[in-house]
Amino acid sequence: MKLVFLGTGTSTGVPTVCCRCEVCLSTDPHNKRLRASVMVQNDGFNLLIDTSTDLRQQCLNNDIDRIHAVLYTHHHADHVHGIDELRVFNFFHKTVIPCYGNAMTLEAIRRNFNYIFNGHKPMGGGIPQLDPIVIEPEPFELGGLTIQPVDITHGNMTILGYRINDVAYVTDCSGIPDASREKLEGLEVLVLNALGFDPHPTHFCLDDALKAIDMLKPKRAILTHINHKFDHATVNRALPENVELAYDRMEIEA
Repeated sequence: MKLVFLGTGTSTGVPTVCCRCEVCLSTDPHNKRLRASVMVQNDGFNLLIDTSTDLRQQCLNNDIDRIHAVLYTHHHADHVHGIDELRVFNFFHKTVIPCYGNAMTLEAIRRNFNYIFNGHKPMGGGIPQLDPIVIEPEPFELGGLTIQPVDITHGNMTILGYRINDVAYVTDCSGIPDASREKLEGLEVLVLNALGFDPHPTHFCLDDALKAIDMLKPKRAILTHINHKFDHATVNRALPENVELAYDRMEIEA
């Protein structure tokens, strides 16, 4: 199984529009962050987590020409608004793409992208051909992978993280409920959000993320959903031995 980081930035991306800070002006490619998303690849099966705003560019950057299924963490714009890009995959491969999420997320996606799901044919152009599937709490199988949904707190919402075999992807997290902790034990790799240095009401900051890593004790932890306060090289050097920052186009085998 391979994990490909398509984007590692927060909702504004990095560089942030209008900002002239040192990180936004940096020439280090590790400081160029598209909106957060990953692709899980297993024996030719491509499982996308979130259709970020930058999905088209991410697929071009990583030579992705097939998406077999999508897992949604939640319905916020930076995690969903690339949904229309899925129609290209429908067109070339003549397939409907199953999209998984909790009931709240799929209801919001149906409402916000009504033109996809209302059954009306558009006047010119195409629409994504998607099959929304509500996830139950129990593990399920996709493409030879065992997927365990994990309830995560994001401000006042309950969203989903995913444990896939012994790798977990948890983003936009502000808290891990007690009932979810055991689902995140014994991990080879934990991918976890760390927005920036300052406390935030709906996302872990760096200190929060490090405390959660210390609690869950994965063998390896990778931080994503990063804002423009983190210079990659500077922050990466200061992290504990088993913790590192993700960067766009990073690939890991797990």
